[in-house]
Amino acid sequence: MSLTRQLLHRRLWKKLISLTLVGAMLPGCSGPDKKITYLGDPAPLDYKDHVMEIDHPAVDEPTPDVVAATKKPRKIGDRSRDEIWDLSLAEALHLALVNNKILRIRGDFRTAGSQVYTAADGVPSVFDPAIQDSGVLFGGRGVEAALSAFDPTFNTQMVWGSNSAIQNNLFLASGLTKGSQLNQDTGAFTTGVTKNFAYGANISLAQNINYQFLNSPAQLFPSAYTGNVQLQYTQPLWAGAGTDYTRIAGPFNTQIQGVSGVSQGVVISRINTDVSVANFEINVRNMLRDVEETYWDLYLAYRTYDTNVEARNSFLRSWRFAQANKGVGKFSDLDELQSRQAFFQGRAAVEDSLQNLYNLETQLRRLCGLPSADGRIIRPKDDPNTGEYVPDWNLCLAEALTRREELRREKWNVKSLDLQLQAAKSLIHPQLNFISSYQINGFGNNLFNIKGAPTPGPGGIDLESYFATQAAANQTGYTLGFQFTMPFGFRQALSQVRNYELRLAKAKEVLSQQELEICHEMTTTFQNMAWRFQTAQTNYNRWQVAEAQIAGRENRYRTGVPGIDTSVLLQQWLTTRTDAATAEVTFYTSVIEYQKALTDLHFRKGTLLELNNIHLAEGTWTPAAYDDALRRAWARSYALDAPDIDPVHTEPAVFDRKGMIGGIDMIDSGQPTSGDPYDPEGVHSKSGALSFPAPAKVEGMPPEEPLPDEAPVK
Repeated sequence: MSLTRQLLHRRLWKKLISLTLVGAMLPGCSGPDKKITYLGDPAPLDYKDHVMEIDHPAVDEPTPDVVAATKKPRKIGDRSRDEIWDLSLAEALHLALVNNKILRIRGDFRTAGSQVYTAADGVPSVFDPAIQDSGVLFGGRGVEAALSAFDPTFNTQMVWGSNSAIQNNLFLASGLTKGSQLNQDTGAFTTGVTKNFAYGANISLAQNINYQFLNSPAQLFPSAYTGNVQLQYTQPLWAGAGTDYTRIAGPFNTQIQGVSGVSQGVVISRINTDVSVANFEINVRNMLRDVEETYWDLYLAYRTYDTNVEARNSFLRSWRFAQANKGVGKFSDLDELQSRQAFFQGRAAVEDSLQNLYNLETQLRRLCGLPSADGRIIRPKDDPNTGEYVPDWNLCLAEALTRREELRREKWNVKSLDLQLQAAKSLIHPQLNFISSYQINGFGNNLFNIKGAPTPGPGGIDLESYFATQAAANQTGYTLGFQFTMPFGFRQALSQVRNYELRLAKAKEVLSQQELEICHEMTTTFQNMAWRFQTAQTNYNRWQVAEAQIAGRENRYRTGVPGIDTSVLLQQWLTTRTDAATAEVTFYTSVIEYQKALTDLHFRKGTLLELNNIHLAEGTWTPAAYDDALRRAWARSYALDAPDIDPVHTEPAVFDRKGMIGGIDMIDSGQPTSGDPYDPEGVHSKSGALSFPAPAKVEGMPPEEPLPDEAPVK
């Protein structure tokens, strides 16, 4: 074919190809209204004109029994007779511990930012320590995940291949003539085990077998197996070397620069778990404190309700008396209206205190993990302490500084940063590794000599069997040497050390400030205890004096006093009765505040759980886990101590110590009522009036000594 024909032929093909491409592009330029024809019958049309919508997850979680068993809530005006449940403080604390896997706190009830709604993943629970201990991600690895870096890793691989190529070079044709086809079949099999050691070394053992078939006459065998068994050992000698570094930062060869840092070791994971346990203990303590304070607030609500009911009934009697004697000239219309106003004032106080009682009872039920209503109404069974408690300052402060949970948590943080700083300092040195390998090579026409006819080789080995030549172990090789790496300036390593130094300094300063803060808290607690006890004594005297006036004041306005208008006597009695009710409520408020101050003392000391005989412990294991722990302990008992001169096999230092809008119906005010429809039957405080030690007499002359604020300044 001439050159001209070749060019014409090529131009024709170019034109045909160009026309084909243009024709293929034309349908794509016809616009969105082009007609498209499909094969087959259409299915029901699934047309959507939007992308996003509100959907609900396909989660079928059963409603908790405590919710399903909830009855209609009790409210003011109900005539139902609920059973009174006399509940002790110990029982309330027990219910809170048993029923709450998600730890409750009092402060976030009915708030828009309640953590159980807005941050469910971070809400404290009994699962938190186990979640931390089983973590696998960077920054949150548990002990098992950190130990997994030392687990042996098995890997295997098998790859087959085939290739055919015409040879264009006599010297590269493996004995074939030029233009001949070289056929090649290959197979590569690799299997091995790799393990990291606690002192930083790495060892691997691998079996490599390669298969190759060539249609080359230059081969001894058309197909042959080659490979080796290879043992490799690497030991860091400078940066990242030793047991201390590995248990803090993890194996050096598994670290990712700029990501993992030096906090992926077993010790740091263990400390993170201890911090999680401390957080759990703090949350349990806070929950129990809320339960106890709510319990005593409910006690005060019962006392307040009883007092207001008694005062209201007294006002009702005075109203009836004033109305009965209004027509005989003893009381005027204004006196009757005044008595009526006092009654409704007392009635409003009863309604407010009853609703407050219901609210606090609901809050206590919530903290105890109980239904919000179950046909019973909780009434505190225990009475608060009324005796004076004078603790030793030095002993309490020492207990607070040694047993406070927040201090233990911060000390764990200091210890963690101290260890990480130690590991970071190891990386400011060059990386020097000892590297070595040893291998036993193998060769054979087959893996095994199946036919039985041997082919002699060097040293009398059978070249027909790969494993026979390898087992003879007379074809070996080894490598031995050192690997040195050093960045000029060590800028990143030095920055990391400086960062940990600053973080450690901050953590130590925070620990100092926490101890100072605890000292200030204890000072305020001691002052509050003395203050609350003293005000309780004073308010008790005030209550007794006010109560002593009631009978006389009532008799005066009923019988009259010559020369004094009855309206004045009535006003005096109403004022005295109101003051007596206020004094009684104030006294019980002081007693409850004193009880809270005692609770706060143990809270600040870190002994609140111990005071209530509550001890936190890990749950039971399965029987197989106990057997495994015993087996491991038995194996460790046969371990050999590393020589003292060994620079890498050193025993690490100990890093720990053993040791919660509608209409309004107005009340009819026409005639005195014979009873009050808002008094639920059986709702009153369990015990009688409390007595309180009063060191000062309420009768007689006032004390001649100057009061504290009148004492001369020396």
